Amino acid sequence: MTSRAERTYRAATAVQRRIDPVLRRLPFQTVLETTGRVSGPPRRTPVGGRRAGGSFWLVPEFGERSHYVRNIVADPRVRLRTLPRLNSAAVRTVGAGLLTVRVDLDG
Repeated sequence: MTSRAERTYRAATAVQRRIDPVLRRLPFQTVLETTGRVSGPPRRTPVGGRRAGGSFWLVPEFGERSHYVRNIVADPRVRLRTLPRLNSAAVRTVGAGLLTVRVDLDG
């Protein structure tokens, strides 16, 4: 039988595949760009987080299981577009295995 965490992960992933293309276009949404660890092209993922000084902190809702985290591990060079002040409540609602990630910002 599938665990509750696994069911939540599958449901959230299915929803994100449909809404991420829309969220990436919103002006107030932070978009994290990584390099695909297998395929190589840029991958753009809407994320919630907060800027603190010269860093941007985010909490992937599925920790090390998140694809963009695995992409960062393979190639730590990332780019961010826009930096909103509010964090995503969805991460706290459906997240499992949370992980804190810091992105150091240039200039």
